[in-house]
Amino acid sequence: MADVTIFHNPRCSTSVAALDAAAAAGVAVDVVQYLKTPLDADGVRALLAKLEDAPTDLVRRDPNFARLGLTDADVATADQVVEVLAAHPEVMQRPVLVKGDRAIIGRPKGRVPEFLAD
Repeated sequence: MADVTIFHNPRCSTSVAALDAAAAAGVAVDVVQYLKTPLDADGVRALLAKLEDAPTDLVRRDPNFARLGLTDADVATADQVVEVLAAHPEVMQRPVLVKGDRAIIGRPKGRVPEFLAD
């Protein structure tokens, strides 16, 4: 079993950098390409329970967010974040690293090595 799970998007340079940091640190990882195998509502809820960041931070405010007609008011609570990410995994922030009962969003990139070392 791997030490860390990384929710990864291979088209994201920050996500690729997290994988590289794990390899450099010699940390075994399970890679979950969350766009191919999206989390359901229970999975998002479980991830939020471990997340050290605010629940709303797990949602990317990018062109997809705007295209979906979403606003900050739509993701203000944990329940709203669960609903939005279960329906639209493409707006999940990446990478997300999970180790034991802790999880972080790997942005900025400098957060990743410290998390891996803990």
